[in-house]
Amino acid sequence: MRIVSHTASNTEIVCALDMGHALVGVDADSDHPPETVAPLAKLGRDLDFDTQAVRNLEPDVVLSSLTVPGHEKVVESLRAAGLPVYVADPVSLDDVFADIRAIAELLEVPERGEQLVADMQTAMPERADPAGPRIAVEWWPKPVIVAAGASWITDLVARAGGRNPWAERTDKSCTVEPEEARTMAPEIVVMSWCGVAEANYRARHVLEREGWGEVPAVRERRVHPITEAHLGRPGPRLVEGYRRIAALVDAVRDPA
Repeated sequence: MRIVSHTASNTEIVCALDMGHALVGVDADSDHPPETVAPLAKLGRDLDFDTQAVRNLEPDVVLSSLTVPGHEKVVESLRAAGLPVYVADPVSLDDVFADIRAIAELLEVPERGEQLVADMQTAMPERADPAGPRIAVEWWPKPVIVAAGASWITDLVARAGGRNPWAERTDKSCTVEPEEARTMAPEIVVMSWCGVAEANYRARHVLEREGWGEVPAVRERRVHPITEAHLGRPGPRLVEGYRRIAALVDAVRDPA
């Protein structure tokens, strides 16, 4: 089997299913696991994927997604080229698990898919708390864009014991103005800026943000980085994002 992956999340799912040896090409943002992806053909950024280069690799399946605005055009191009495409579009955490199972079926390793989902669920015990801290997960700092209700983040935060203040919004993400931030009053802000290395996240961009001085997370200086690789990629490494959010929740519950 010959597999091309259009997104980092799908690449990581394939490798977690122990099918990395079947990958023949990936998007330029796929960087994990490094020993598997380093020698593979890089076919462009996720929004600038080279359809002709994909065709030249003669894949049996192309794993794509609609998780980023603009992916639709890439999917259309792949399909117009007659390529066999699987498109993930998860909204909930259960959708992520369903995609893992579906990809495992496509790769003819369904039992590995079931095991991976079971392992992830075990690693993310249910800690739901209706009084848990309100946690905003920022995808971008300016304008401020946060994960909204139609995102696996809402489920992940709830499972870790927190609450997404924007859980009632039906969008995947939304732009937040200062007045709304003060109204929704997140107690923790998680910086998970897309396309930016965690080492380059700067809390001051949140702490010094105009109009946010009375937001509890800013007032209490609870602004923390969690790499987008552990929150923005709907795949097996969401477990790491869950663990880090759970630790932030625990620090609020027991500040000592």
